Amino acid sequence: MGFWMDKLRAELVDIIEWIDDSKHVLTWRFPRYQNEIKNGAELIVRPGQMALFVHRGQVADVFEPGHYQLTTDNLPILGTLQGWKHGFNSPFRSEVYFVNTTQITDLKWGTPNPIMLRDPEFGPIRLRAFGNYSLKANDPRILVKELVGTDGEFHSNEINELLRSIILSSFADLIGESKYAALDLASKYSEISTELKAIVNERIDDEYGLEVPQLLIVNISLPETVEKALDTRTSMGVIGDMNQFQQYQMGQAMLSAAENPSGGGAAEGMGLGMGFAMANRMMGAPGMGAQGQTAPPPPPAAWHIAVNGQTQGPFPLEQISQGIASGQISGSTQVWSAGMAGWLPASQVPQLAGYFQAATPPPPPPAS
Repeated sequence: MGFWMDKLRAELVDIIEWIDDSKHVLTWRFPRYQNEIKNGAELIVRPGQMALFVHRGQVADVFEPGHYQLTTDNLPILGTLQGWKHGFNSPFRSEVYFVNTTQITDLKWGTPNPIMLRDPEFGPIRLRAFGNYSLKANDPRILVKELVGTDGEFHSNEINELLRSIILSSFADLIGESKYAALDLASKYSEISTELKAIVNERIDDEYGLEVPQLLIVNISLPETVEKALDTRTSMGVIGDMNQFQQYQMGQAMLSAAENPSGGGAAEGMGLGMGFAMANRMMGAPGMGAQGQTAPPPPPAAWHIAVNGQTQGPFPLEQISQGIASGQISGSTQVWSAGMAGWLPASQVPQLAGYFQAATPPPPPPAS
């Protein structure tokens, strides 16, 4: 039943047109029983369309938007191919393809694998990128010949993979040749997009009859490790003077330890270590020397101290003497220095014993 209905419809209907509301169809072949078209049939080509007549695999006449009555006069190439000398008989046979010449938008592209790049600042790094592009039929003859063939309906997704590959290849070539620094890429999205679109159109125009009117780069991203390194560098820049920041941090830690009386030996050990580190920084700070001049560098550190089962140091002799005077180092504190056979109480080390004698007050006088 369907066969006879198609045959009857072909004999009665003499209007050739394409009414389609889909947005991703590039070409559509007009269905007609045995491709028979009547003499004097009406051809309607709407805005954003073009119509191609194909005879035995050869593209013949092409019609732009308009309303036509098919006669020998407006089918010169088809008439030559079919050998019409004095008009043509009705019906005649020809395939009619409608081509969508409007822009197909919201197409995506992206890098499935990172692109290797030699950056002048970071060295070899990997980049990822993604964006959007639009597609348009630029030359219907080449499009039908090279891509459509005998396909009755050709969609943009059938060529989307090919176009993404061309865009990615062009992007890799452009980035490699331009030698843009990785940190400068974000400020050049517009410039790179324009150059990339020109390269892609040059590659697909003559070969596939297509055009990319718009091509945008949405993002170019660096590897996660590089982004973390950049965040660290930014944080250091915000901090400013690292010495002052460390002094502030040590002071805050000492205050926290003093406000936590339940810390016990661990808090005392932290206070001892922080006190030595603070003294070391203050001795090297400008203006701490005699007569306002910069103090000479501290003597080489030589002493190690055991606090709560952990080794701290090395510390110079001056810091050891300060620790003894302040009571942070007692006579039973285990110390070690190069040349000693093992750890000894500080009061039993000849180089330190004198500090304990000076630090111990004499017995109080008898009560009167």
